Amino acid sequence: MEGHGHHHDPEEKKREINRVSRAIGHLEHVKKMLEADEDCADVLIQLAAVRSALTGLGKEIINEHVAHCITHAVEDGDTEALMEFRKAIEKFI
Repeated sequence: MEGHGHHHDPEEKKREINRVSRAIGHLEHVKKMLEADEDCADVLIQLAAVRSALTGLGKEIINEHVAHCITHAVEDGDTEALMEFRKAIEKFI
């Protein structure tokens, strides 16, 4: 989807990058927990935090893309961009 040359709001991009950083932090913590043979229930709780962070990020990206890129694609009749986004959502879900 990066092929259609859209640009992201710098503030939105910063928020998304921060969410990725938090998810990476959670994953690093999971790795350390596994290495230290910590309780499996605690590991699962951390994994749930990672999943939640990634799902939230995905929702933000979907909303931003619909609000900006997909709106322009519809206006321009760019059915290829619409199909690519549909496929991406199917994979995300």
